[in-house]
Amino acid sequence: MALRTKVLQKKAEKFEAKQLEVHKVSKEHVSALESLLQDVYDTRRPKAKDYKVRRELICVFNEIAKEIYGNSRKAPVVVEFGSFVMDLFSATSDLDLSVNFNTNADNFPRERKIQTLRKFARKLYFLQSKGHVYGVIPITTAKVPIVKVIDRGTGVECDISVENRDGILKSQIIHIISSIDERFHKLSFLMKNWAKAHNINSSKNKTLNSLSIILLVAFHLQTRKPPILPPFSAILKDGTNPETVMKSMANFVNYGKGNKESLAELFFTLLIKLFSVEKLWQKGICASTCEGSWISKTWNSKVACISVEDFTDQSQNCARAVGQAEMKRISKCIEISLQYVFFLLDGKIGGLKLKELLFGGKNTPSSLPIPKGIPQLQQVAALPDNGSYSNLSRTVLTGKKRKQKTNVIIKKKPTVETQHATLFESRNRAQQVAGWDGAYPETQYDMARGRGGAQPGTAACWGVAPQSATAGCGLARQPISTSWGGVHQPLAGGWERTQQDRS
Repeated sequence: MALRTKVLQKKAEKFEAKQLEVHKVSKEHVSALESLLQDVYDTRRPKAKDYKVRRELICVFNEIAKEIYGNSRKAPVVVEFGSFVMDLFSATSDLDLSVNFNTNADNFPRERKIQTLRKFARKLYFLQSKGHVYGVIPITTAKVPIVKVIDRGTGVECDISVENRDGILKSQIIHIISSIDERFHKLSFLMKNWAKAHNINSSKNKTLNSLSIILLVAFHLQTRKPPILPPFSAILKDGTNPETVMKSMANFVNYGKGNKESLAELFFTLLIKLFSVEKLWQKGICASTCEGSWISKTWNSKVACISVEDFTDQSQNCARAVGQAEMKRISKCIEISLQYVFFLLDGKIGGLKLKELLFGGKNTPSSLPIPKGIPQLQQVAALPDNGSYSNLSRTVLTGKKRKQKTNVIIKKKPTVETQHATLFESRNRAQQVAGWDGAYPETQYDMARGRGGAQPGTAACWGVAPQSATAGCGLARQPISTSWGGVHQPLAGGWERTQQDRS
């Protein structure tokens, strides 16, 4: 049964404040963590070639659409969305694409979407037989049907859906909002990398999808004192059309400048916030970026494992895919990650080691070196789902074989109130809990540096006719604003192709 909003808000604030009071961090320690996080951000940002190959792939898929449907005004346009549009992707990220027709997406039935994907799948199977792509997998039973395919030349995996206007819209709005304060973009990028390193960034595997992670970051920035981001309801009060949202940005210039928190402080306090509400998710607490505060919410009269309200459709939970067992795993990752940070702050590990533990590295999980002088740490990916970290192990003698020793796990189940008081007791007593083992581009789509140009041979080697780079893949797309860095706006009338002289 869900508790009331005011009750949940008071509990969340109380638990978070208690943890922050117990685990104060000095400025010197913050400086060390800040340098580490900034280095992760700088070194993992996509390079010019990563933008270029994705732009080229978008062109290729538009040529495939023309080959399937003919060079007519009825041919669909393949439009990018997701992490690429939000500029939160890395070199290994998937490329999300939507096949859009010049029609109303609300009147586009599911069966027609599946028929469209089958047409693309047949073409991609042919290209796969020629060795141009591999891993063609239609997934038509999913809530959003897709076809997966991997380009053999670049290794980029593409997820193709049909009429995914909602995904396009959300991506563009998030990208616009990130212009309010760069800390939103940086912290979102870091948290996505953190979640991916710990295998908790996949709705397919019942963990957090990227949108829910980004919204949790936005929510954290909305709830700082003073806030860094405004409630999304204020930003979207005149509508969700990207052009309208872009105009509203004039009302939020320098909005978060009063908050001087560093990236390191925000990263640390976000983990604290998420840990503090671990037991409140089951009580109905929900992160609402629309309100910019915790609220009480159920979904079809049921509480979810994690609740993150969709900012364009408040009846939807962006974290609905998270399962019960996976929720425990996510909580473990948060707790262990905080402990890793404390190890750095206490001088027990260095920055390089912490970077590997939080964000992964060249070493495999099993080969990560363990710093001398601290207990053995187990990589998060190897943790079993066997209950609370407050489990204690002791040896008992049972039955007739009293001389036989048996390890028995005694599970302690702390209440919501008592759990937070003893969370990191191990930090103070130097005893670890059992089970632990221990160049950002100048512009996002800088055509002058070649990101929009045709990569030699890419389109041709797929067996489709390549377009001139200056032709923009044969699409007359309209940019919303120069401050978007040239992100194309397919919702603003850019669905129809211009007539190209193909002679």
